[in-house]
Amino acid sequence: MAESKRTSEPINFVHQDEIWKAHVNMEKDSAEIWPNKWGFLTEVYREYKLENVKLKTSVRVEPPLHLVPQPETPPEKFIQVGPSPPVPQTTQALIGWRSGRSHLQLEKYGPVHHGRRSFLKELGWPLDAC
Repeated sequence: MAESKRTSEPINFVHQDEIWKAHVNMEKDSAEIWPNKWGFLTEVYREYKLENVKLKTSVRVEPPLHLVPQPETPPEKFIQVGPSPPVPQTTQALIGWRSGRSHLQLEKYGPVHHGRRSFLKELGWPLDAC
């Protein structure tokens, strides 16, 4: 198996410095050229800011009543939580200890009765049709 050691090339600091100088000069040149090419954007932005300030200080219009946010209703108004029964002493009794009481069951409207249905019976076919 060949070793994966790489011998790095020696760093030429003069060359790295020349690259850095080129980048700095490019930034300077771009900063000098930018107002001639894109300076119109600053004027548009200033106009936008002035217009925005005028709109904020102008007369405030009240929203229609149906769009005004309503204050939050506290949950205590609609949800009443009663005391829990005592916690069972054994883990066997712990299973279903709350749902065993009728007033603590999750199904508020009674158990769900779907049962088994036969597709053939719904179509009115004999059960041996398949």
